[in-house]
Amino acid sequence: MEEPQPSHLDTSDSMMGLSMSRSGGTSSSALKRGPPSSFEGLEDETSKKRFKEDLGNQPDGEKSVSRPDYEALAEDLAQELQCGCCAELVYRPVVVSPCQHFFCGSCCVLWIRNGGTNCPACRGVSTIVTPSRPLQSIVDILLRADPSRVRAERERIQADEVYKAGCSMRIPTPREASPEPNLNQNADYVRPCPHCAPDNAFGWRCPQPVIDYGVDPERAWHLDDGNPPGHAFCGNCENLLALRAPSTTKCDLCQVSFCGVGVPGRCLAAPLLSQHPHNMSDLGDLIQSSEVYGCFDHNTVEVDIMLDYLTAQELSPRHIYREVASHIHSQPNGFRPLIELDLFVDIHSVTAGIDENPDAPRNRICRQCATEVMLWGIKDWWIRERQKGFLEETVTRRPDCKEGTSCSRQKDLGECMLFRETRSKFTQSRPQRMQGNVSSRLSPIYSLCSY
Repeated sequence: MEEPQPSHLDTSDSMMGLSMSRSGGTSSSALKRGPPSSFEGLEDETSKKRFKEDLGNQPDGEKSVSRPDYEALAEDLAQELQCGCCAELVYRPVVVSPCQHFFCGSCCVLWIRNGGTNCPACRGVSTIVTPSRPLQSIVDILLRADPSRVRAERERIQADEVYKAGCSMRIPTPREASPEPNLNQNADYVRPCPHCAPDNAFGWRCPQPVIDYGVDPERAWHLDDGNPPGHAFCGNCENLLALRAPSTTKCDLCQVSFCGVGVPGRCLAAPLLSQHPHNMSDLGDLIQSSEVYGCFDHNTVEVDIMLDYLTAQELSPRHIYREVASHIHSQPNGFRPLIELDLFVDIHSVTAGIDENPDAPRNRICRQCATEVMLWGIKDWWIRERQKGFLEETVTRRPDCKEGTSCSRQKDLGECMLFRETRSKFTQSRPQRMQGNVSSRLSPIYSLCSY
């Protein structure tokens, strides 16, 4: 009977045992490789295999972060990127220095326009506002991942009109605090002007300072005695001013002085062609002014044509004033006819000065007088403007009454044939204006004539 041959496994086992005996009896546990850290805590081979299968079947998007975790991350990021003013996702972000708070560029511009002199968030002293590219990049990434957070197109257009992307801004310095009220001040006595104090902030002291009632009641100046020597009252803020102060200006038409320090830009008699008419900043003020219609003898049709022309040409009330003032200034008599009409008398509530030389040139004007000049000459300005050829042909061919404002029949609709002729032309050329009572809108058109 043949002896069984040793198998291949037996041979390998014997070789393994021989090598172990030669190495000094090394333990079998030292030759085994430890399991990976991913399988720690698993008890048997079956659990390890099932864990690998579950891990392999998991989608790629869920291996790193789940969907709820992604939405929470986007929400947290959107909360951190909220503007400190409008509480919305920041648009065109800008950073305030040195506090590093950020806001929408348009929000920061509106903050400064409304008188803000510090950071809108912490109210800290700030100097400059600069655009932030890193914040803009983060916002762009968030909006690409979640387009539902993009602002409406109308909001973006309005914001871009307020703030131009990439522009830096400066925050104005805070205004000086108002002085503490003087409880000992008597309303019957004059308070000193800003230049009467020896250590005032304007660098010039009044040569005839007014005594404060709270300091020396016996030497104080009573209001019944008129203006103190060398002083007058400002036509805008009505505070006492020094006539010889460098900041004081005087209107050459109404002879009222202005302090130049009470309200910057308003307590001022500016050069003739650089002044702004009072309460006439834009076309809306012109539309709401009843005095404009009075200048045209309440000819509402002609005023409507003029307003449409101003809108189309983008002309402002200041443009009208400057052309009227230039025209008057170029005449041989200048503003003297207007002064002789007492057009500038009692415009202000303070006492005016004396016009020592009526023939002197008029170079400075206040805001109130600028409005009076514009209203006085707006009708003649419109007549000159119509002759430039910018109006529609149907308007320029409209006949004017030869008698002008002296026509006694301009409101007699039954007898005036010119009204019927003009009405037919207007109903063809301007149908949108003819809603309602047509006769009441067109009856006084003869008040304007070509001079």
